[in-house]
Amino acid sequence: MALTGGSVPPTGRRPKIMLIEDDADLVAMCDAYLTRAGFLVRVAADSRSALAGFQHPCDLVVLDLGLPDGDGLDLLRSLRQGDDTLPVIVVTGRGEEADRVVGLELGADDYLVKPFFLRELVARIRAVLRRAGREAPSPAVIHVGGIVIDTGAHVIRAAGEAIELTPREYTLLEFLATTPGRVYSREQLLSHVWESSVEWQAPATVDEHVYRIRRKLTSAGVNMPKITTVRGFGYRLDT
Repeated sequence: MALTGGSVPPTGRRPKIMLIEDDADLVAMCDAYLTRAGFLVRVAADSRSALAGFQHPCDLVVLDLGLPDGDGLDLLRSLRQGDDTLPVIVVTGRGEEADRVVGLELGADDYLVKPFFLRELVARIRAVLRRAGREAPSPAVIHVGGIVIDTGAHVIRAAGEAIELTPREYTLLEFLATTPGRVYSREQLLSHVWESSVEWQAPATVDEHVYRIRRKLTSAGVNMPKITTVRGFGYRLDT
């Protein structure tokens, strides 16, 4: 079956990302994060859905190798037989060097090993699109509740005035704002915001930063959004 990926997106159009992944929780996080970053996301949970999805143009593929109905490497081979220009980033739990080499030899443009950071995924996608001569979206401006988050300038404003946050406080609030209403454990926040773990950093670090963000939002007269404690689970951003 011939597979096609589509042409370079015209100026101002949001690049289309085909996300081929069967982990529903990871898909939800990636979908929300990529959408906030300015991409249009189409999801396929298995090889069959991906093959059908390739009949519609996309600008880049994020491909998990461990699919429930086949090996992602076979899917990559099929894709490359029909289109050797469509950018592909392979994402997998396999850390073995042989798998990485095979994926790259088959034409993958980049390789990420799980677990990975969502910010890193966005950065890799932008870099691969630039190398392929395809337009990457400009950094997003996120409107959530009474604040505006400029992800390019790394500034959060309320009523036009900047809220003075430390770099880590900014990153934490931006991360929560990409998926409002979603609950994250302190361990997950340590991973995605601090790029750390409970083995290296106390979970109470998250609590202290949440406390400081709440205080600064209140001082700026912001009632919404607010960071809500979900007892026994973690934190979510309510809007």
